[in-house]
Amino acid sequence: MKYPLSFENLINHLKKLPSIGGKSAERLAYHILAMKPEEASEFAQSISTIGSVIHSCKVCNCICEDDLCEICKDLNRDKTLLCVVQSSKDAYVLANVSSFTGYFHVLNGVISIKNGIGPDRLNISSLLERVKQDNVKEVIIATNPNLDGETTALFLAKLLEKQNVSVSRLAYGLPVNGNIDYADEVTLGKALSGRQKI
Repeated sequence: MKYPLSFENLINHLKKLPSIGGKSAERLAYHILAMKPEEASEFAQSISTIGSVIHSCKVCNCICEDDLCEICKDLNRDKTLLCVVQSSKDAYVLANVSSFTGYFHVLNGVISIKNGIGPDRLNISSLLERVKQDNVKEVIIATNPNLDGETTALFLAKLLEKQNVSVSRLAYGLPVNGNIDYADEVTLGKALSGRQKI
């Protein structure tokens, strides 16, 4: 027996979200159906307005509602330290690490040969402009430690070689409270090669 058409439509839309399969979409649809009318209305309103309210920060490309994102508005940060990330989500996660006091630059993706994404589709030219304009001393490349992230990091490092800037990469290795016997070979190799004196 089929669900009512409007309920079926809701399930189908929810299935379009990442990591949401048929059963999860069905559970979410029942949860939405159980909401109070005003809650459901607020929920629907937030979805319908997000596309018209959210845009990219004119400096770093993070998502924001104003011309500048909250990170770029923070004048207490160090302009000479720039962290390059794949997405706004990565920037906001790293911005909450109190030991990092620099600014961010969002590429909005990575170079991916298999997906046909070249450097021209990323925010690389604005990165180079910022490095010059803001007299950046160090660029930390914080792309994901996978094939596309590594390709992008190497490409950026080569480009930035020509600037008078130090280029570094996030360290790899074992997580705090992790167990060596659960780590894969590549992670263990990175942890050994990136060892530090104590």
